[in-house]
Amino acid sequence: MDALLLSRIQFGFVISFHILFPAFTIGLAHWLAFIEWRWLKTRDDLWRDLYFFWLKVFAVSFGMGVVSGIVMSFQFGTNWAVLSEKAGNILGPLLSYEVLTAFFLEAGFLGVMLFGWKRVSDRLHFFATCMVALGTLISTFWIISANSWMQTPQGFTIDAQGVLQPADWWAIVFNPSFPYRLAHMVLAAFITTCFVIGGVSAWYLRRGVHVEAGKRMLVHAMAFAAIAVPLQIVAGDLHGLNVREHQPVKLAAMEAHWHSEGEGKGVPLVLFAVPNEREERNDYEIAIPQLGSLVLTHTLRGEIQPLTAVPRSERPPVKPVFYAFRVMVGLGVLMLLLAFASLWAWKRKTLFESKILLDGWRWLSPAGFVALLAGWYVVEIGRQPYTVYGVLRTADSVSPNIQAAAVLSSLLVYAAVYFFIFGFGIWYLRKLLLIGPVKQPPKHLDGGEKTPARPLSLPDEPVEGG
Repeated sequence: MDALLLSRIQFGFVISFHILFPAFTIGLAHWLAFIEWRWLKTRDDLWRDLYFFWLKVFAVSFGMGVVSGIVMSFQFGTNWAVLSEKAGNILGPLLSYEVLTAFFLEAGFLGVMLFGWKRVSDRLHFFATCMVALGTLISTFWIISANSWMQTPQGFTIDAQGVLQPADWWAIVFNPSFPYRLAHMVLAAFITTCFVIGGVSAWYLRRGVHVEAGKRMLVHAMAFAAIAVPLQIVAGDLHGLNVREHQPVKLAAMEAHWHSEGEGKGVPLVLFAVPNEREERNDYEIAIPQLGSLVLTHTLRGEIQPLTAVPRSERPPVKPVFYAFRVMVGLGVLMLLLAFASLWAWKRKTLFESKILLDGWRWLSPAGFVALLAGWYVVEIGRQPYTVYGVLRTADSVSPNIQAAAVLSSLLVYAAVYFFIFGFGIWYLRKLLLIGPVKQPPKHLDGGEKTPARPLSLPDEPVEGG
């Protein structure tokens, strides 16, 4: 447990918390824009009630995402000083653009969303909601661009001091893996939010509370999932082809592919195995011959580079990458089946009475978060032993004078603070979701009624049917 390993654990711990909240708010911001658009079109009060319900959830999640993001950025200076020194000329501007173009946009218009309902016109309030949604996408653009450049770096030179200098910003921003990873991440965020909305809706329907709101939300969650999950599978396949071209060792770790099967024999699809890194083989393997070639190369006899083609020092840890990838894919298949089964039941007018499907939505409501984390672990652990792939090794990126005891103590402090802050935040979100949408008072622009001073407070109204 040296400073390097502890620094990696600490960064992984912090980013695992952080990624959940921005991903959720990306999808939720667009859901809010859709809800408010429907209210403007129909003037149906239920849409307005749903808007304010999910607005509170969005604001709390947004706040927790900001807090965790600030903590994460500190570690670049404390734990990863060499990475900041060597690659800061490229990563620094990319992360700064995210703050300048996205965070200020989101934060500014979020104030209008929360406090301006009775102070601005309906169209201006809707514009503010759309700007927050746009801000989440711009933020995703820059963050994914920075991370993708670390995966597939290009557009730079290395000076005499070993510092990476930008040479072509267009090539840096739009690096080879960026388009695929951006699409994959945005769809993952949308799907994550979609299944939370569907799970909450199914829970209301199973309890017999907020029935009309539950039906409306579940239908839209189901319809979006039936579109977005297949698109995610296509985006994932294209991303896999890109990984095969630019990070073949990562792909080999994802498939625990140790040795070539021989020319013309193709690659098996490993359904389950226990990778044995010492012996360079898989134990208890269950595989389908040649199907891996069809999935990974789109031909029955295609080949991918095996792990043994590179020295051990160039390989990532195989087990976490292999298992995390299967968790992500397995959950994706379950979400696809649930979305299609629900669509079929909805057409037969049996969706809202099907306990099996409603329970399926409830049980899979956190599936998007789990799949998101699993996919992130595949990406980040699979990049090892590099921080900037093929250019700067992780062992050479850590702060040279940092002590293991200092990293361990800060890790324990982070864990304690996160347990308190995020534990309370998640408890508060749970309370909001349990209470559900409540009837909102009519809007007044004559000054006779002021905007509530506590827009995030829990509603006083009892749960419908409770």
